[in-house]
Amino acid sequence: MLKVSIVVPVYNAGRYIDLCAPSLLHQTLGKDAYEIIYVDDGSTDDSAQRLDQLAAQHPHVSVIHQENSGWPGKPRNVGIREARGEYVQFVDQDDELTPAALEHLHRLATRNRSDIVLGKVVGTMAGPSNVFKRTVERCTVEDAPLFESLTPHKMFRRDFLLAHDLMFPEGPVRLEDQLFMVRAYVRAKTVSIFADHPCYVWKRRDDGGNTSSRATAPEDYYGHLRAVVEAIKLDTEPGPLQDHLLRRSYRVELLRPVNEARVLKRTGKNLERHFTVVRRMALDAYPPGVRDGLPALTRLRAHLLEEGHLDSLVELGRRTQGIKPEVTVDDIRWRDGKLHVTTTIGMRRADGEPFTLVERYGRMLLDPDLLAGIKGAEDFEAPHPLGHAHGELLVHDAANDLWWFPDADLTPRTQALGGGRHRVLLAGETVIDPLTLAGGRPMEPGTQVVWASAQLLGVGRRARVARGADAEGGAVLASVGVGTPPRLVIPNWGGTSGQLRLTVRLPSQATLPHRILLRTAAAPNIRQAASTVLHRLPRDVRRRAKKLARKADPWSAR
Repeated sequence: MLKVSIVVPVYNAGRYIDLCAPSLLHQTLGKDAYEIIYVDDGSTDDSAQRLDQLAAQHPHVSVIHQENSGWPGKPRNVGIREARGEYVQFVDQDDELTPAALEHLHRLATRNRSDIVLGKVVGTMAGPSNVFKRTVERCTVEDAPLFESLTPHKMFRRDFLLAHDLMFPEGPVRLEDQLFMVRAYVRAKTVSIFADHPCYVWKRRDDGGNTSSRATAPEDYYGHLRAVVEAIKLDTEPGPLQDHLLRRSYRVELLRPVNEARVLKRTGKNLERHFTVVRRMALDAYPPGVRDGLPALTRLRAHLLEEGHLDSLVELGRRTQGIKPEVTVDDIRWRDGKLHVTTTIGMRRADGEPFTLVERYGRMLLDPDLLAGIKGAEDFEAPHPLGHAHGELLVHDAANDLWWFPDADLTPRTQALGGGRHRVLLAGETVIDPLTLAGGRPMEPGTQVVWASAQLLGVGRRARVARGADAEGGAVLASVGVGTPPRLVIPNWGGTSGQLRLTVRLPSQATLPHRILLRTAAAPNIRQAASTVLHRLPRDVRRRAKKLARKADPWSAR
């Protein structure tokens, strides 16, 4: 039996076939260990000819031609039936796999006999996801945020799919990916997550032709969402787990038309139409426990939606869109070759005042100043203000389009402001280890930037970690040499915003840093680190560095 079958549904892909194919044809798993099955769904362009040519040139490629079904569901189902691999990996026609993706995913799958394996997703259609914080050998929907990743670009054990009759809906069905994934997740006994290397490159087509970009009427879209909700309710018992799983679709899909990003863009009959559709579904499709478990501001939106206050939702959107994150760097220093960054993260309203809670008669009320005059939002309570507060620092390797999650210990707390007012903050230390940050590997050469991401009282924001205008001299950062062979890590506050950046240089790039570091007479620890780096360099590089240093500044070469 083959190890993996790649299944690719195709419809009028044209040149994207040639862009995607090289990443599939030359996987490090070995051509005798996997196959590629293209299922052409009745293309009317030259896709069929392109695919047949690939199959003629590569023995591990096969093509199935069928009449047009109108959507990727049937081609994927055909691929599952025809697959000869122990595992099935779905890939869309305009995306790519990284060269070692199958090898990494299959190794993790066989080690745990996983039913589903998620590989780290990157690309123009993907942002940072805490699903891929760390590699996880074994998990389920009960102990991991799997519902935050509902696309089918994953590896599935074929016998698992067949045993549970897991198939995609066929024909023009919106959210068919979600319906398939929720049914798969709740049945899976073992799910694994591979986060150490990027695996799947999810790309936005330059012609705007991604399937997910097709417009649809709200009645149709939310009718399909209802099918997803009913599938979750059918496959789980009423209670905390079911409420938890349903909460994602309520928060992400159902509230989308009345969130600040959308409710301010639609107007008139179009807005009213979306409001009517989602309100009807909110009232009759979700148990009360789903809404009760939402963070404060999200729960307020749900309350206004269900009470029918469209004007209030619009006004709330206007006011909350101005809420901005505030990140304070309290301390930053090197310790044992790791950069320790202590931060405090909060939120401020558009008027510059903190986004707060107010204590009245033993109840915590959501920022009365923000909500003043909004019908239905008066005295809205936030009973568990710390229950949904979380955040982290992220390091963005923009050159490789990768996000990494350093070890962090950010704890939510309240800060008394006087007059019964309280602010919710996240505070703590993040440890950036240049030798292990990138999935257990050293950081890549180049410059990477540090961001903060936080969710406080239902407001989610991402912000630059920047040096404040009133930063003390202690915020001047030393450069450190780490590892063997040595890598020079140079922190600095760069760009117009003064964002924290980490520049990594290899020995072959380390001529000028020798001079720059050793001339810092006021910082012996920096000179010591620089000397360590210098003496680990290859002899010819070290000699060239000293020569350049003497020429530029005779003192620095002492």
